[in-house]
Amino acid sequence: MSDSHQHISVLLEPSIEALSLVAGGCYVDGTFGRGGHTRAVLAQLGEQGRVLGFDKDPQAIATGQALASEDARFAIVQRSFAEMADELAVRGLAGHVDGVLLDLGVSSPQLDDASRGFSFLQDGPLDMRMNPDAGVSAAEWIAVADEEEIARVFYQYGEERFSRRMARAIVQRREQAPFTHTLDLAEVIKEANPAWEKGKHPATRAFQGLRIHVNQELEDLERGLEAALDVLAVGGRLAVISFHSLEDRIVKQFMRKQVKGEQDNLPRNLPVRLEPFQPRLKLMGKALKASDAEVRANPRARSAVLRIAEKLR
Repeated sequence: MSDSHQHISVLLEPSIEALSLVAGGCYVDGTFGRGGHTRAVLAQLGEQGRVLGFDKDPQAIATGQALASEDARFAIVQRSFAEMADELAVRGLAGHVDGVLLDLGVSSPQLDDASRGFSFLQDGPLDMRMNPDAGVSAAEWIAVADEEEIARVFYQYGEERFSRRMARAIVQRREQAPFTHTLDLAEVIKEANPAWEKGKHPATRAFQGLRIHVNQELEDLERGLEAALDVLAVGGRLAVISFHSLEDRIVKQFMRKQVKGEQDNLPRNLPVRLEPFQPRLKLMGKALKASDAEVRANPRARSAVLRIAEKLR
C-alpha cells in the first residue's frame, strides 16, 4: 500500500472514548480497514485485552494479519461484520464482548486506488466490490440489470432524483458497448444529469447507490447491528460511525427501537403489561460530529456521525 493510499481514521478519539475501554476487555472492530481504530484500542488495553477485527477487503486482511503477527491480542477475520455473531459463538465469546465499533462506508485506500473501481474521478475497472474475489462486480450488474432496476438502485441507495434519466442513458449506451471502466460510466451519468449540487461531481449519488447495492451495505448494516447487540455483554458499548443519511437513519432507528423496547411497535391505546417491554439499550449522549479542526485536516470527516449506546440486558 502506497503512502498516497493511507487511511485517516475519522472521529478516532471520540469513538475510542465511547467504548469506555476496560484494560482486560474484549472488543470487536467490525470494519478493520487499515487498523486505525484497532491500534488505538490496543494501545489502551492490558495483556489480557483482546480485539477481533472483521473486514471483507483482502488488502485490509493483509494489513490485519501483519498486525496479528506483531500483537497476540489481535486477530482478523475475512467476513462481513454482519456475521460476527456466528464467528464469536465459535470462539466462545458471544455475550462476552465489551465493545463493538463499526466505522461504515468506504476507506480512503479503496476510494483513492483507481484499480478498485470506486472512483468517478480516476479511471479504473468498474468493480466496486469490497472483496474483489466474491460476488458480482458493478460492471457485471450494469450489463444485465433492466432500466427500472438501475433507476431504483440510484434513487433508493443514492437518493438521486434524476435516476430514471441516468438509467435510460446507461441502457441505451450499453447496447453499443459494455461498461468496463469507471470514467466511461461517470461520463454517461454526467451527460444525463441536468443539474447537480455545487461542488459535487454529477455522478456522486449514482456511484454511491451502485456501490451500496453491489456490496449489500445496508442489508449488512441491519444484520450487523442485531449481531452486535447479541454479542455484547451487559454494560458493553456499541459505537457506530456513519457517513450518509441512509446509514445514519438505520442506526438511529435501530437504537431508538432498542431504547424504547418492543412497545414502540405496538398500536397506541392497546392494553398491555409493562414488564415485557424492558429496553435493551440506552443512548450515551447525543450524536457526535467531527470538529471543525478535524474536518479541515480530513474533509471526508465532514459527513461523519457517531452514535453510541450501552447494552442494558
